[in-house]
Amino acid sequence: MGLRAPAMRLIVSGLSHHYDDLLVLDGIDLTVGEGEVLAVIGPSGCGKSTLLGIAGGIVSPTAGRVEVAGEPPAGCLNPITFIFQDFALLPWRTVEDNISLVLEHHPLGTAERRERIESGLRRMGLWEFRAALPRQLSGGMRQRVGIARALAVRPAVLLLDEPLSALDAQTRELLMEDFLELWRRERTTAVYVTHNLDEALHLADRVAVLSRRPGRLREMVTIEEPRDARRTPAAQAHLAEIRERLWSHIRTEAQMADREIADA
Repeated sequence: MGLRAPAMRLIVSGLSHHYDDLLVLDGIDLTVGEGEVLAVIGPSGCGKSTLLGIAGGIVSPTAGRVEVAGEPPAGCLNPITFIFQDFALLPWRTVEDNISLVLEHHPLGTAERRERIESGLRRMGLWEFRAALPRQLSGGMRQRVGIARALAVRPAVLLLDEPLSALDAQTRELLMEDFLELWRRERTTAVYVTHNLDEALHLADRVAVLSRRPGRLREMVTIEEPRDARRTPAAQAHLAEIRERLWSHIRTEAQMADREIADA
């Protein structure tokens, strides 16, 4: 497929959420622009995954709203699609059948269904593994299946919940390159939740910093360097400054969050 124009943005307005008497998120306002990658960071328990769940419609907020504005791109079957940390593959289904799962309730012809599955397999380097079961694959390959499955519905907005945290360092690097290539080609709007500052700095256009619970938007940091130039020495020096700035925001709160979790 050729480059397709981005068409949708995600708008979060006045978002707050309680779990019983526990306030998890408080007054979040942000917009993720068309084709933009927004990374969300913050200490443990600050509500990052809850924010993502609300954005994806699997959690109903206590207050506020989330809108997806604009027209979905051609061929989009599901405007908002998740990629999870734990791969969420069915162990008894082959790679090919795990990808086909998301298409089974859509009225597609056989040829289009096959094209979508084959496209995902080939783009993620899975063609020769299409008949394998998840247990026969490495963690990185299983996550590639999860990405291929998400791409099969041609989403307008991707929600990624720490998709690389279960992987070793070398595999994370390889999959970050896969994500970069995906965004170069597809221009998909994305919200990328992570604990890893280096992932955020490598992949995102902007970084949203949440405070410890209740999660509030503490700062929004824009990364000016183009992604293709972020490995250069000059860019690396600037990114190191941004990293220190981000870490200075969350260091103390991360320590306090760890103490809260331990005390609980």
